Amino acid sequence: MLRRFLSLFLTLAAAAALTGCSAAPAEEGEGVSVVTTGFAAYDFARTLLGERGSVELLIPPGSETHSFEPTPKDIIDIQNCDLFIYTGGESEAWVDDVIESVGEGVSTVTLMDCVELLEEEAVEGMETDGEDAHEGHDHGDGEEYDEHVWTSPRNAVLICEKIAAALCEADPEGAEEYEANLRAYTDRLEELDAAFWDVVGNGVRKTIIFADRFPLLYFARAYGLEYYAAFPGCSEDAEPSAATVAFIIDKVREEDIPVVFHIELSNELMADTVCDETGAAKRQFNACHNVTRAQFDAGVTYLELMWDNVGVLKEALG
Repeated sequence: MLRRFLSLFLTLAAAAALTGCSAAPAEEGEGVSVVTTGFAAYDFARTLLGERGSVELLIPPGSETHSFEPTPKDIIDIQNCDLFIYTGGESEAWVDDVIESVGEGVSTVTLMDCVELLEEEAVEGMETDGEDAHEGHDHGDGEEYDEHVWTSPRNAVLICEKIAAALCEADPEGAEEYEANLRAYTDRLEELDAAFWDVVGNGVRKTIIFADRFPLLYFARAYGLEYYAAFPGCSEDAEPSAATVAFIIDKVREEDIPVVFHIELSNELMADTVCDETGAAKRQFNACHNVTRAQFDAGVTYLELMWDNVGVLKEALG
């Protein structure tokens, strides 16, 4: 469906430009225009860009990122921006059609190209959607990879380095400012990384449990954590089987787990059930894939959300 309409939308965009009615995110003279798909990339870009332009988040706050489909305006904004930043992977398969249609004139940063990728996995007790659950995650080489690369602060540093380099290329006059912003932000990410290491190093356990999807493989691997969860990170399922719920409840009891996690924008029903049965505390762990409208309007940042995670992780491992 998307491919069918792309040609029409882009033709209309070209006609609008010829009549002086460009639909670009930033008007001429307002600086660099950046378009991103996910919240983490949006926050990285606005931090590095500073006052030298504008950043647009395509996926609406509060919405499900894995089922997003771009609007005609979104496609035109991508065509007209200076830099387009997206994650890659199955949940953004639509991007390939857009990039192919808008041509090579759009500069891009793909988050999954910035880091060493981890193959997706299903741990004991986890439900999957079947053998085709992750079809499309192969990233072009036949292997299936997890998309949520930004959940590790060290990966965030690598991603920001690529974004800063792309901004320098798009706006050479601002290179010194972008590089200074990158250095300052890297320091803050390294401080966050050190805080997570401190929590893990001083914890009495190394296991975390999510009565939810688990889009935090990069985070868990970064800090040597074991985990159990109901679903993989990109699962389309929302209702766990009785067997999955029973497995999670038994695991919480067996390992005397004090905290059961859910991720942001979850219905929290399974977490409620597990906590009611075990007496564990329910806590939110932010995967930073999206935020609520209220958080977005208040200007919440990746760092703020991740520092919240430091606190709840300390409670879970203590």
